[in-house]
Amino acid sequence: MPIDYSFPVPGDAPPGYPARSVPDGYATHPFAPDFAARRRALLAHIRRNPAPDGYKAPYYELARLAAGGDAHTGILQAGLDYIDRRQDCADFVLHSVLRLLYQFGDCPGLNTDWLERARQTVLDFKYWPDEPGVDAMCTWTENHQILFASGAYLAGQLYPDAVFRNSGHTGRQKAALNRPRILRWLDLRFRTGFSEWLSHVYYDEDLTALVNLVDFCQDGEIGARAAAVLDLLLLDVALNSFRGTFGATHGRSYENAKKWAAEEATADTHKLLFGTGTFAAADNMSAICLALSERYRLPRVIYEIANDLDRPEMVNRQRMGIRLAEAERWGLGFHDLEDGMVYLSLEAYAHPRTINLVMDMFDAYNWWDNAFFAPFRSRRGLIDGLRRLGLLAWLARLFERDLTRNTREQVDVYTYRTPDYLLSSAQDYRPGYGGDQQHVWQATLSPNAVCFTTHPASLESRAPGYWAGSGTLPRVAQVKNVLVSVYNVSTRPGVYLTNRLRFTHAWLPRDQFDEVIERAGWIFARRGHGYLALRSQHPYRWQTEPGEDQGREVIVPGKQNVWICELGRRETDGAFRDFVERISGAALSFARLRVSYNSPSQGHLEFGWRGDLRQDGRVVPITGYPRYDNPYTRVGFPAARAEIRLDQHWLRLNWPEAKRRASAQV
Repeated sequence: MPIDYSFPVPGDAPPGYPARSVPDGYATHPFAPDFAARRRALLAHIRRNPAPDGYKAPYYELARLAAGGDAHTGILQAGLDYIDRRQDCADFVLHSVLRLLYQFGDCPGLNTDWLERARQTVLDFKYWPDEPGVDAMCTWTENHQILFASGAYLAGQLYPDAVFRNSGHTGRQKAALNRPRILRWLDLRFRTGFSEWLSHVYYDEDLTALVNLVDFCQDGEIGARAAAVLDLLLLDVALNSFRGTFGATHGRSYENAKKWAAEEATADTHKLLFGTGTFAAADNMSAICLALSERYRLPRVIYEIANDLDRPEMVNRQRMGIRLAEAERWGLGFHDLEDGMVYLSLEAYAHPRTINLVMDMFDAYNWWDNAFFAPFRSRRGLIDGLRRLGLLAWLARLFERDLTRNTREQVDVYTYRTPDYLLSSAQDYRPGYGGDQQHVWQATLSPNAVCFTTHPASLESRAPGYWAGSGTLPRVAQVKNVLVSVYNVSTRPGVYLTNRLRFTHAWLPRDQFDEVIERAGWIFARRGHGYLALRSQHPYRWQTEPGEDQGREVIVPGKQNVWICELGRRETDGAFRDFVERISGAALSFARLRVSYNSPSQGHLEFGWRGDLRQDGRVVPITGYPRYDNPYTRVGFPAARAEIRLDQHWLRLNWPEAKRRASAQV
């Protein structure tokens, strides 16, 4: 079955339905003091605008119903059609239907024929890969797993005595089957964080599943644990955002969202909860669920952390994810299919430790016919032969740096925020391995005044492609406002992808900054009171070909290169010209893949492809962080309890006892 994301909407919109979009403004400071006002603003914005194109549109019709308008029933009908076709992201749409049935099932604006059709769609859906039928759905990544498992549980709870025709389960059986899956997913997320770390794409999906569990799950333990994980996910956003932009390193990210913050899937959620950013309606569904939630309220301390923007500097260190070499530590084996789903939440398809189990899953779930696994299907004969000879893991080990480019193992995140900028990175994260959708570092001075580097995997816009993901991941280290990114690109033939592009490049959109100066091999850029300096080891050139990248892309030929990025601000560095003079005159030397740099702000820094990061001769640890380490909390890894505090506001989470207490909520 091919993947088809089309979303044809039957019928006409109701009278008075908005015909064209009315853009929202961008708020760099909280635009409204309380949640109720921000909720009203979101719902009013939705009433002024048509639903966006695509499969998230049904959520906007739920909001329209809640705001007292008439829903476009054609969009709701298209949502049911999409689920029935079992296309990728049908689980996203499913949660809008479940929220509608739970929360708006008696709404006079919905006719009984549609409600009966919705019931049939829920009863006919395929909720887990072990159920019958070929489909084009991704059921196995971190966000999809909680969407499918929670969707199955909530559907079973809603119709406990009905028979779900695809599986033959009753609703009670379906809920019982998925309860341990939900609890296992929640447990790993609380204790170790997200493998799709800080994703401004997939946190939107996680939020939607978690809010629906909090609102509708009648199991008290699941509801309490879902709320605690929801708190930590939103703490992640608060710690790693800058004035409405979730401009951090990301475990999964795509080109447009990296370049243009208004296209982040979390933008609407950020403005609803924290008051900054924009209602973009680009690819969001969680903001509507949070606005309609009757049970979840954000702890006040997380709101305050997101808006603690006058603090001169904030350093956040956090560790997320698990290592496959330590699988047994987390109670994981290599024969059980449920363990296999945990590995696939890290996208460990072809890791030497997991590939045999994953191939067992292909057989059990008939994934050979799933469109996402075409690279495996086209090599099935070779794979089966290697399995019979016991050589599959050996081959995976031989080509590990290519075949595991999707895998997201443990990451150490470092984020530095001031009133004028944010700099964030994944420290020493899998250098030399292929990358998929990982976004390793970013400097953010405003929504679109950002900078990052990559080694492009191809000239295409897919992931991994020209801007999304990486051909080869760099080795990155950061000390507060200074970052070094070292590239050592491998062109060794791969099974999945062979790197053919022998250059690295930076995204630095000159037109989004107020001032740009080039001096002594450095590029300096100013946005407001924030400053950025970017330096390449080797000579660079600007992209001059017509297109979006013209005047915004900096290209450096060669497979090996070192990039340096240093940020500053008027409050600490004086005038922009002074910043330029100090950095362009600082001692700087390169020795192949190693740099020695006398940073005006951080002293003498030494770093390279191998060896420690040294600051004034002292080793600076760049891995092995706690779960959280910042001015508001310090939580060990793995987490068991957390206390987050800012001034008089606090949040206490006790995971072993499933307890959650807050000084106040917004």
